[in-house]
Amino acid sequence: MYKQTTRSISVTVRPIYLEDQSTPSDNHYVWAYQVKIENEGSETVQLRRRFWRITDALGRTQEVRGDGVVGEQPVLRPGESFEYTSGTPLSTPSGIMVGAYTMEAGDGSHFDIDVPAFSLDSPHQPVRLN
Repeated sequence: MYKQTTRSISVTVRPIYLEDQSTPSDNHYVWAYQVKIENEGSETVQLRRRFWRITDALGRTQEVRGDGVVGEQPVLRPGESFEYTSGTPLSTPSGIMVGAYTMEAGDGSHFDIDVPAFSLDSPHQPVRLN
């Protein structure tokens, strides 16, 4: 699990390799990632936008931006949390994701919270010793 806290908002991510949806012989690898966003602060916030940077094992980068997450823009009051699961495919057996959520505070101001970088690892990646 990977966790990062920004402005009293914690984001925890757990990536899961999906063997049953992957076809290594066709260079198709799929992961789910479970995200939990917890408001540990004293102000109500709403998740407005997401940003992801996905990098495969060859260094190819893809950026994804959009409103909300999984079709929602959850409101988190102090002490509340929101969980969702999404996924991403890659053409390599490993990669890394990192991102940010744009939050809106009660006064209408916006701020970004970091999503921790997390690795996408499959059992099909070659093991290398340093």
